[in-house]
Amino acid sequence: MYFYEGRGLLLLTLLAALQIATESRGTLPLCRPGFSEDVYVAVVPESAEKGQPLFNEVSGHCRPSQLQSDANGRRRGCNGFPPLLRRRSRKDRTNMQRVKFVNCGRGGLVRFECSNPFDFRIEADGVVYALRPLTLSTLPTVPLVIIARDKTNQQQWQTQVRLTPPVGQDQQAQDIQAPPARSQGLQEIWFPSRQTDSSSIGQLKRMKRDWVIPPINVPENSRGEFPQDLVRIRSDNDKNRSLRYSVTGPGADQPPTGIFIIHPISGELSVMKPLDREHISNFHLRAHAVDLNGNQVESPIDIVINVIDMNDNRPEFIHQIWNGSVPEGSKPGTFVMTVTSVDKDDPKTANGMLRYKIGSQNPESPTSNMFTINNKTGDIITVAAGLDREKVPQYTLIIQATDMEGNPMYGLSNTATAVIRVTDINDNPPEFTAEMFFGEVPENRVNVIVANLTVTDKDQPNTLAWKAVYKITGGDPTGRFSVPTDPTTNEGLVTVVKPIDYEISRTYMLTVVAVNEVSLARGIHSPRQSTATVSIRVIDVNESPYFDPNPKLIKLEEGMLAESTLTTFTAQDPDRFMQQSIRYTRLSDPANWLRIDANTGRITTIAVLDRESPYVKDNMYSATFLASDNGVPPASGTGTLQISLLDINDNAPHVYPQETEMCKKPEPNGINITALDGDLNPNAGPFAFELANRPSDVRRNWTITRLSGDYAQLNLKIGFLESGIYEIPIIITDSGNLPMSNTSYLRVKVCQCDHNGDCTDQQHIIAAGLGTGAIIAILLCIIILLILVLLFVVWMKRRDKERQAKQLLIDPEDDVRDNILKYDEEGGGEEDQDYDLSQLQQPDTIEPDTIKPVGIRRMDERPLHPEPQYPIRSAAPHPGDIGDFINEGLKAADNDPTAPPYDSLLVFDYEGSGSTAGSLSSLNSSSSGGDQDYDYLNDWGPRFRKLADMYGGSDD
Repeated sequence: MYFYEGRGLLLLTLLAALQIATESRGTLPLCRPGFSEDVYVAVVPESAEKGQPLFNEVSGHCRPSQLQSDANGRRRGCNGFPPLLRRRSRKDRTNMQRVKFVNCGRGGLVRFECSNPFDFRIEADGVVYALRPLTLSTLPTVPLVIIARDKTNQQQWQTQVRLTPPVGQDQQAQDIQAPPARSQGLQEIWFPSRQTDSSSIGQLKRMKRDWVIPPINVPENSRGEFPQDLVRIRSDNDKNRSLRYSVTGPGADQPPTGIFIIHPISGELSVMKPLDREHISNFHLRAHAVDLNGNQVESPIDIVINVIDMNDNRPEFIHQIWNGSVPEGSKPGTFVMTVTSVDKDDPKTANGMLRYKIGSQNPESPTSNMFTINNKTGDIITVAAGLDREKVPQYTLIIQATDMEGNPMYGLSNTATAVIRVTDINDNPPEFTAEMFFGEVPENRVNVIVANLTVTDKDQPNTLAWKAVYKITGGDPTGRFSVPTDPTTNEGLVTVVKPIDYEISRTYMLTVVAVNEVSLARGIHSPRQSTATVSIRVIDVNESPYFDPNPKLIKLEEGMLAESTLTTFTAQDPDRFMQQSIRYTRLSDPANWLRIDANTGRITTIAVLDRESPYVKDNMYSATFLASDNGVPPASGTGTLQISLLDINDNAPHVYPQETEMCKKPEPNGINITALDGDLNPNAGPFAFELANRPSDVRRNWTITRLSGDYAQLNLKIGFLESGIYEIPIIITDSGNLPMSNTSYLRVKVCQCDHNGDCTDQQHIIAAGLGTGAIIAILLCIIILLILVLLFVVWMKRRDKERQAKQLLIDPEDDVRDNILKYDEEGGGEEDQDYDLSQLQQPDTIEPDTIKPVGIRRMDERPLHPEPQYPIRSAAPHPGDIGDFINEGLKAADNDPTAPPYDSLLVFDYEGSGSTAGSLSSLNSSSSGGDQDYDYLNDWGPRFRKLADMYGGSDD
C-alpha cells in the first residue's frame, strides 16, 4: 500500500523549520491535533486473508522542537510516539503504511474507529486488520473513513482512505508524485473573500457579507459512474498555502453517512451512490477549509443539494377495490363515489400529476357509458339514464390512474376496481297473485286465520320497498277482521278479531288493498292487481245457552223457610235454527240453601236463609247454575244468582269485652262495656243493660250505669273485693221490632294493683282461673307419663327373664370351674412358671352374672342351700405359697355351716359319660409310700384326715 508520502514529508520538514524559527524568536505556536492528510490512497493486494493487517502503525507527528531523546541519546519522538523522520528501507516503505495523527500530548485518550466495522478493525495501536477475505471483486467502492475520537470531550477528527487495486511500480510512483487531478468544466464554489483595510493592520479583520450559494441539483436514481463529481469548493488562500477541505452534515459525517465526500486537496464534492428523492428530498451540508494544522482558514459555507425528482413511482390506489352505490332510476349527473390514488413522486412536477379514466364497464347495459369520472378529482357520476336494479343490480368499473398528466407515452399507470351497487327504490308495487281469495271460519271463533293472501313484488326482498301492508277497504263495517303481514313470506293473513254470529251474517265479502311500507316512487301508480276480494263463509256451530240477565239479583229477607220459591232463572239458546231443549243444574251453592228445577229453572230453598252466615259477604249470597242443551256436541252456559238478604232481628246481643280486670280497691272510674249484635240497625242498638237478679250477691256488690245507647259502665259498690275471677251476669236487650234479650257473663279479674293501676299478682289469678280444658290437658299429660313409666318397667322385667333363660344355654366348655384350661405355653418346668391361682378360688368369686338363677337347676346338681358369704381371698403371690393357699381353703370349708355331713352323698355337675383318660388309680408314685411322711395332713382339717390315715399310718 502506498501513500503520498513524499510531498507530506516535504511539508512537514518545512513546518518543522518554521517551528524552529518561531521558537528562536521566543514564541511557541499552538499545537493543533489532527490527521496529516485528509485523503489517503491505499493499494490493496489482489487478495487479503482474514486477520491480515493492512495498517500496522498509526503514529503522530510533531515539530522538531517537540522531539525527545532517551538516555542513550536516541530520539524517542514527541509525547512517547516513535520518531517522525527515520530512515526506512524500500521494503518498509512498501509494506509498512502509516496514517499519521498529531495528538498534541493526548496519549491514550484518543480512540480510533473505522466506518466499515464489518470488513475492517482498527486496534488501539493503529493497526487495521481485515475481518474477512478480500478480493478485487469484493473490494468496497466507498472510501474507508478512519475517525479519531477524544474520550474526554468527544472531539473527533477523520480522514479517508481510498482502496485501489495494485498497478505497476512506475504507475505507483507517478500516482504518488502527481498532484490530484481536477475535473475540467466542473462548477466551482468559492469561499467568500476577506477584504482587509490597510489602516487596520494588527486589528480585527472585517469580512464581506457571505455569498448566497445557489443550491446544487442532483437527479435521483442516477446510473452514472460513482463517485460522481458535483462542484468544486475553492478558497483564495489555497494559492499561498496548502488547505484541506471537508464537508459536514447529514449525508456526509451524519446519518446517512457516506453519501457525499469531498476531496481534501482539490475540494471536489462528489456523490457516492444514487439518491432517492422519496427518501430524502434535499441535503444541507456545510463546507470547511482548514490548513494542515487544522486551523480554520475560511468561515464555513452552507451547501444545499436538491434531489431532482424522476418519474420512478407508479400511481398507487388507496384501495384496490372501491365500493359505491347509486339508487336506481337516478338522473344523469348523480354523484356515485370518489376514487383516490397517490404518487410518491413530486406532486409539483408532472411526475406526480395524476389523471383518471374509466377503462371498462361491466355489464354494458343499457349502454356502455353509464358512468364517467372526473380525470383530476376521481369523482364518478352517472351520465346516462336507465339504471334499473331489477335488470342490472351491480356494475364493475376498471379505473386507470396515469401520472405525467395522463400522458400515455411517458406516464406510468395503475388500475383499481370500482364496484357500484344499484340500490333499490320502491318502483314496483305489490300485486296479488289472484283476484279472489276464499276462506271459512266457525262462528264465535277469534284469532283464527281465515285465508292467506299472496302477493309478488319485484323490489329487493326484505326492504321497505318490498314489505307489503294490507288494508281492508270494504265489506267489514264492524271491524271483525284484520290482515297482518307475515314477516317471512310477506303474505297477508286474514284474521278474525271479533266473534262472528252465524245467526246474524252467514258470509262476508272483503276488499283488500296491498301497498308497501314506503310510498311508491314519483310517477309510479298502483295497478289494478294491487286490489283483491276475499270471500269468507261462516260455519254454524252449537252455541252455549246464556242466562239473561247474568248475574241476576233478587232481594229477600233472611229467615225464609225451606221449600220457599225464590225466582225463576232461565237461559236462552242462541241457535235459532236448531230445535234444542235446555236443562238446568246447580253448579255452586256454598251454604246448600237452594234447589233448581231441571226443566223450568225455578229456584226454591231447602234451608233457612241466614244473613249472618259466613257464606254471606256484605249481605250478598251468590249461587251458580248451569244450563246445558242437547245439541251435538252439547253446549252449556253458566249463570249467577245473587241474593241480597235483608236483616231481621234474629240475633240477641252479647257483652263486649267478655273479660276485664279490676283492682281490689277500685278507683272512682268503673269498667266500660258495650254490646255486639249480629243484626244491623235498627235491629241492634241502642242497647239496654241491667244486672241479673241471681246470684243475689251480684246486685249487692256491683252496679251498672248506662252511658249512651251502646255503652254502659260497671262499678263496684263495696270498697274492697278479694282477688279472684268473678263472672257477672248482665242482661242486654236490643232495639229490634221484636226486641231480643240475652244474659251475657262478664269475666272480671280482681287483683292487687301497683301505684300505676297494673295488676301485680297475675300469676295467682291465672293459676286460679284455669279452665276445664286446661285441667283436662294436664291430666292427660300425667296419664301418658305414667303409662310410659309402666311400659318401661315391664320391658325391664322381660329383659331380665330373657337374660336368665340364656344362662341355661351356656356351653359347658365356657364354665371355667369344672374344665381343664389349655394354654399354648410350654416352659422349662413348674419352678419357673407363675400360675394364676385365682382360677382355683371358689365359685363365689365369679361375676354375679354367671350365677344361675334360683329355681333353674338340673336334677344332678346338689341341693340348694343359702349361699354362704365367703371372705374374699387374695391369690397367692408365688407358687411356693401353695400350702398357705390350701390351708386358707380348708379353714373356710371347716367353718362353713352349710356344708353337708362328711358321710353325705355329694352331687357334682354332670360331666358326661366316658373319658379318654385312664383311671387315676393306675398312676403309681415314683417313690414308695414309706418314703413319704403324710402326718402333716392331719393338721389340714377333717377333710384331709382320712387321706392322712390312708398314707400316713402304719402298714395296717
